[in-house]
Amino acid sequence: MKVLRTLLAIIRLLLFAFVTTIIYSLLLITNLFYKNKDKKIERGIIYRRQIIRILHVILGSKIYVYGKEPSSSGLIISNHRSYFDPLIILKNILAYPIAKQEVESWPLIGNVCKTTGVIFVKRENKESRTETLNKIKTILKNGFSILNTPEGTTHIEPTTIKFKPGAFVLATELGVPVIPVAVDYKNLDDAWIGDDTFVPHFLRCFGKWRTEIKVSYLNPIYSDNVDELIALTKKEIDEELIRFRKEWS
Repeated sequence: MKVLRTLLAIIRLLLFAFVTTIIYSLLLITNLFYKNKDKKIERGIIYRRQIIRILHVILGSKIYVYGKEPSSSGLIISNHRSYFDPLIILKNILAYPIAKQEVESWPLIGNVCKTTGVIFVKRENKESRTETLNKIKTILKNGFSILNTPEGTTHIEPTTIKFKPGAFVLATELGVPVIPVAVDYKNLDDAWIGDDTFVPHFLRCFGKWRTEIKVSYLNPIYSDNVDELIALTKKEIDEELIRFRKEWS
């Protein structure tokens, strides 16, 4: 059984790389006809969504969706279980996600991220955090959505851990809504924590025939008070995470 699971995961990993490479190559070719950098990024975001949709089929994802996906732009705030979280949320939503700086160096994935609107941040570096906040501010001002995981790390706690306030401050300054999103996995081994690296984690998680996931899109929250905005967002996400765990137990 273990050998079969490993074989299935390897096949999926190869298909993952193949599909991503093909669509990414098409993006690079079509970008040759565009000089405007912003237009290239916008096209990249659309191509990224297509990659994600195909990958869910390849990887055997079973996603249970609750609530309505946001139809207007804003600051999308999610809890953080796995590197796979953005692929769930961005399956249908066009947004600029924020990722840790290390992702930029990953083979193939890093290249795709750089051309499809991913914003990289080195969380332990103050200058990097400031630069990231300035980018977020510009994007939100221009009417686009940002996807952020303010916990800053993955974990398997039953509810969210402390939120970093930076993006919430911008939301209050610009008057944009915070859109809470709760994500959880039936199998908590799918969470990426500790010193695990991409390939071993991938092989372990996607050797299963199905990966069951729940995602809940909650109502937008407006507030001109940062502390209140954080508290309300955490409360909404935590309640959904508790509900998910009860339903799966």
